[in-house]
Amino acid sequence: MKVVLFCGGQGLRLSDEGHSTPKPLARIGQRPVLWHLMSYYASFGHRDFVLCLGHRSEEIKRYFLEYEETVSNDFVLSKGGRNVTLLGRDIDEWTITFVYTGLHASIGERLLAVRSHLKGEEVFLANYADGLSDLPLDRYVADFLARDRVAAFVSVVPNASFHFVETDGGGNVVALRDVAAARLRINGGFFAFRSSIFDALRPGEDLVDGAFQRLMQQRQLVAYRYDGFWHCLDTFKDRQVLEDLEARGEAPWRMPQRERSAA
Repeated sequence: MKVVLFCGGQGLRLSDEGHSTPKPLARIGQRPVLWHLMSYYASFGHRDFVLCLGHRSEEIKRYFLEYEETVSNDFVLSKGGRNVTLLGRDIDEWTITFVYTGLHASIGERLLAVRSHLKGEEVFLANYADGLSDLPLDRYVADFLARDRVAAFVSVVPNASFHFVETDGGGNVVALRDVAAARLRINGGFFAFRSSIFDALRPGEDLVDGAFQRLMQQRQLVAYRYDGFWHCLDTFKDRQVLEDLEARGEAPWRMPQRERSAA
């Protein structure tokens, strides 16, 4: 299946890096978060990507045009550095379509902009470009295919640490509840779509506020509950958490690749 990745955000909460570097290129160890996400999909056999570009699109294009395999693969150097023999490769089997979808476009507008690149795809996957998970993608896709529904997303508990407030009629606080402790669930991305999603999209609308509202009324939208690892790279603190996991060799989103390699 093709995988559409929304890479147009500006990453304004990612400290200074979000301004100088597009958010999908924020580094987690040796590689950017976008690479980690694509590698996760590739480990399940989904290697045909459509990137919806926006903010600093030239940087994302340049990253892949100048992709250096030696950064994350072992190699043999000989003849005084003139010959480099790679002992492994990352993206040889990937196909990546780069599409500029606007600087301020919504997710719905970006998806509509790449419709022509999804011809013939009865079912396809999509995601934001900043969330990582150890979601068993094969089981999730199988569950979606078994249902007669237009769209699905993964429902997760947010990793953010903040509280929601309850007040009485006079504005007095009656409760402060931690979001995570309250087990509130959010849209964690990792979308699965049938091609009929385009019948629900309208020009100028966002995906969630527009198409999803109509699909809910038609009972055509499924939330796939997942309580395993999910983490969004939204702030500098989030990046530190993900980098620490990668540095310790404990990155959960890399486990599917390791399990398949071992097999």
